[in-house]
Amino acid sequence: MERLNSNLYLQNCYIMKENERLRKKAQLLNQENQALLSELKQKLSKANNNNSKGKNSATSAIPDLNLGSTSNPNP
Repeated sequence: MERLNSNLYLQNCYIMKENERLRKKAQLLNQENQALLSELKQKLSKANNNNSKGKNSATSAIPDLNLGSTSNPNP
């Protein structure tokens, strides 16, 4: 029984370590995603401003990628 508990404890430690690694990776990817989205919005805003000077421009809405997210970046 003690051996089984030791094995389960080691597996649990491994899972927690892997979970933390994946959480950090997800946070980095989210930050990168937000930076890219911001950059895209700026470029589209510039393009729309340039097109609206004398032309009618159809603006496309950029969806908020965080609306459908169920993960919490700050647990």
